[in-house]
Amino acid sequence: MNVFPCNLNGWVIAIVAYCLVAIAAFLPTLNAILRKIQLHPGGDSFNESLYFSDEGKKILTQHYSRIRGTLLFWKNQAEKFKNFHYYCLLWTIPISILIPIITQLIDEDYFSKLFLTIISSHAALLIGFHQGLRIEANYRAFRNGESDFYDLYRRMLDEPKSFGNTETIQIDTYIQDVAIVRKLVRNAETNNFPTLEDVKLTHRDK
Repeated sequence: MNVFPCNLNGWVIAIVAYCLVAIAAFLPTLNAILRKIQLHPGGDSFNESLYFSDEGKKILTQHYSRIRGTLLFWKNQAEKFKNFHYYCLLWTIPISILIPIITQLIDEDYFSKLFLTIISSHAALLIGFHQGLRIEANYRAFRNGESDFYDLYRRMLDEPKSFGNTETIQIDTYIQDVAIVRKLVRNAETNNFPTLEDVKLTHRDK
């Protein structure tokens, strides 16, 4: 009795190979979704800065400790969305090219039609998740938020005078700008992604 009614034709091999490769390729993405990434800002902190008084250092250090959890969340979310974004691109672009070609090869073999159904369904699911969960927009929002914060953080450490002439103004401006970055990320999460300058003007006009 033949255990393989299809005699392991090329379409069956293609189906098995495609499914195995798709699952294997998803494992790094799944790992990125499940693992927790730690912060590694590096370099000197405000405690070692020569530009601020002890009171100023205390305010800045406390501010960083309060936003540290947000930064960790942004970093983890950016990593998750990045991996899923590239996984989607890795599959949807080649599939969109292959489907017209494979369609020409379809015959009466049940497994040829099944193979086309599998790759089409896979691509449709990925596109649906990518658009429905706003994968690329969220990846950009969290990555830009993290990058914008550290730009402000390094500028405050290296060039505090770019925030104002006195320590009080520098600290107040820095904290306000960090609040703007947080607002940008929140707006992006709620499908409203204005420019930094738009938010800055709105924030300071209040």
